[in-house]
Amino acid sequence: MPVAITTAKMAAMATGDEHASSEVLRGLARHLNCLNEDNKATRKRALEAIKKETVDKGLSSSALQEVFSSLLKPLLKCLSDPMERCRETTIAVLTEFIRCVPKPEESLPYLMPCLAQRFGEKEILEPAEELRLSAVEMLTLIVEVCGKNLAPYLSEVINILQRTIVDPFPDVKRESCKCTVNFAKCVPEHFHMQAESLIKPLMLTIAHQHTRVRVSVIEATGAVIQHGSGKKVDDVLSHLAQRLFDDSPQVRKAVTAVVGDWLLHFRDRYSYFHKLIPLLLSTINDEIPEIRLLAVDLWKQVGAQWEKENEDDIKDKMDFLLTPPPHYPSEVERPGLGCRELVVRNLGKLVLAITHDVTDWLVPTRVKTSQLLSVLLLHAEDHCIQHLPALLATLYRACTDSERDVVNNCLAAAKLIGTFVPPPVFLKLLLDHVASPHSSSHPWAPLMVLAAVLRGCSRPLLKPHIQQVANALAQPDVCQGYQQVMYLEQLLACVDVLLHQCESDCSSVSLQLLQVLITVQSFSTEPQLSEKALESVEFLCRVQGLDSVMELYRQHMGQLLDWLSASVNTWSSYSPERLQLHIVVTQSGPVIGEFLSHLMPLLHNCLQPNRDPEMRMSIFTMLAKLLLDADKTLDSQGRFHDDSERFLSDILLPNLVWHAGRTAAAVRTSALSCLLAVLHGGAITPGQLICLEERMRPQVLSALEEDSQMSRLLACRCLCAILRLTGTSLHHEALNKIYPELLKRLDDSSEEVRGVALQAVGLWFSSLTKDYNPVLHGAHLQLLFQQLLLHLDDPDSSVQDQVLEVLKKGSSAHPALLKKEVEAVRDKQRSPVYCDQLLQHISSLPTESRASCTE
Repeated sequence: MPVAITTAKMAAMATGDEHASSEVLRGLARHLNCLNEDNKATRKRALEAIKKETVDKGLSSSALQEVFSSLLKPLLKCLSDPMERCRETTIAVLTEFIRCVPKPEESLPYLMPCLAQRFGEKEILEPAEELRLSAVEMLTLIVEVCGKNLAPYLSEVINILQRTIVDPFPDVKRESCKCTVNFAKCVPEHFHMQAESLIKPLMLTIAHQHTRVRVSVIEATGAVIQHGSGKKVDDVLSHLAQRLFDDSPQVRKAVTAVVGDWLLHFRDRYSYFHKLIPLLLSTINDEIPEIRLLAVDLWKQVGAQWEKENEDDIKDKMDFLLTPPPHYPSEVERPGLGCRELVVRNLGKLVLAITHDVTDWLVPTRVKTSQLLSVLLLHAEDHCIQHLPALLATLYRACTDSERDVVNNCLAAAKLIGTFVPPPVFLKLLLDHVASPHSSSHPWAPLMVLAAVLRGCSRPLLKPHIQQVANALAQPDVCQGYQQVMYLEQLLACVDVLLHQCESDCSSVSLQLLQVLITVQSFSTEPQLSEKALESVEFLCRVQGLDSVMELYRQHMGQLLDWLSASVNTWSSYSPERLQLHIVVTQSGPVIGEFLSHLMPLLHNCLQPNRDPEMRMSIFTMLAKLLLDADKTLDSQGRFHDDSERFLSDILLPNLVWHAGRTAAAVRTSALSCLLAVLHGGAITPGQLICLEERMRPQVLSALEEDSQMSRLLACRCLCAILRLTGTSLHHEALNKIYPELLKRLDDSSEEVRGVALQAVGLWFSSLTKDYNPVLHGAHLQLLFQQLLLHLDDPDSSVQDQVLEVLKKGSSAHPALLKKEVEAVRDKQRSPVYCDQLLQHISSLPTESRASCTE
């Protein structure tokens, strides 16, 4: 009985709906006729009346269905109305009908071809962008309400979307992308047949200036690929990769979500793991925390899903390989087994991609790629061994990048290699590359990578290989191969890493490390680098428990001098050993005085007159500085006196022999400076000097005639020092050979040389003893007095004063003779003042002195 009643009610309602729809259609008959009128206002009023009498009137859904079926064709014609307001009203009416009627799919045979004609042709007929937006919104509604019933109209929908995705109006683009996503989900069984045709318009729009448009395009691309045939993945990956560098976090987040969804749900994802994994892992280091968390969460889901899908293959690893490797970085969480296996199984292809992209011309690409390398190595762990040659080559290239972030990221990756790869494995490759760099323009790259790798290696693992590393660094081809500042910095970095990683264990390689540090200092042209190297020398002392750098040198000085002496026969001005010798003897301070037996043969060899002139000059200059402070350097043990005579006769004097040429003259100047240092520094006794005087005098007197003012000045100073040291011990014949050369220097072009020559003449007078017979040597004294009296009338009053003092000092040698000479020239000079002063001084001399001279 109730069923019969319900059926009766339904029949009554249907009859009522038919009656209502008939009434509405009769009322609309005139308005429908008006749609064909030429007058725009008439058509507009007709459409508004139709809207008012149908969708705005609140009719039942079944009545609306009947009315819609009757009005559909006339309304579709109005989509082409010349008046924009009429087209707008038409689209609004159609949209409301589709939203309200129970069976909107019945309108599709007429509606879809019409929409495709108006919005899906090569030239879109609708000029108003707001109406194009309304039309696409209507299409989105059609997709929502009709669902799978749209399958027969796949081509029409795709054609429309192809045009509207590239529409100039941004809102149309966004709505089209939304429609694309919905359509792909509604008809997945059919969508794949034409999905690829949407890729081109989407990729043309993916770089649009509006952020929201780019986000919509990325989401639409995700849906198209997800429900497509999978043939166009390669065409979109490069575009998505570029969006990872987008300034907008929303865009990067969209890419992360889409790639993560593909890795989880894309049917052919196994074929594209090696291309999709880098995109997702690149966002793990994004600057926005929200994106990082999303990427990490998606990646964990991907790993867990893969682990579940391949449970049989990795059963042993799931049971036994859950413990992290020793010395695993504490600051990061170890990825799950599935994540690690995914990376390991695709590592070969991933390394190739990184090798290519790390040298990209765009800086952001290189930075992202270098960040990705560390992430991959954290997943690969010791499985990176089989790809180590390729990884090292990549790191060498990346370390030469001008962008500091790229270099830092690659060094962080190199540190992970040191953590996961056993030292015998990475040292076999790295040390060969250090010894023979592949790039002559960047030979320091292997050293930079080696330092980073060693920094990641633990002390227990590195300890057995310290000797191997230190020996390699100390090889001449390595530590002396290049003088670039960058090369020296990286060489120093390797030593520092060994010292800090192994500390006291470095005692066994102290000599090798000191040799490298000496070399760095000898080549360095940067004060800051030299200071760093010296700090490392001090740290080398501390790790061995030594009190000072002197103690370190005392420990190794013999070996260091033997090391330098091994190649002394081949030294030249370009030899690094010359510079190394300078560092050793200057830094070791008093310690060098303990090893004269090693040093003197080396100096004798490299300072022979037939050796390289520039090298001899630099070594003489070095020795001059040391000899000026001999008691704290070469003579710290008081033993240099034993070698000083041989040093002068076999090393210094042969280099004072005259040879033609400016270079030879420069060598003589440097040798003179060294001789002066010997004389001033107290490194030779008066007795030794008297023994050598006869051999030394001709060379020094010859130097008084040098073209170089500096040489003449040094020669004068040497004579002063000789006369001062020997005192009254020189023989008369020797003295008589000295003064004529000094007198010549009184006419020197240099006032400084004249002054020192006068000082030497004064010392000459002081060297005379009672045995110097004024009568026998009267001619010598007369010449001296006459020449000095000439200069007593010098235009320069300071010279006159100095000559006067010298003559006063020499007056005691033969007062009568001097008085006679003074009186002879007194009236000839411009002023008799100085002569009078001298005569007064002579008259004040003791009577005995004057009487002895008269006799």
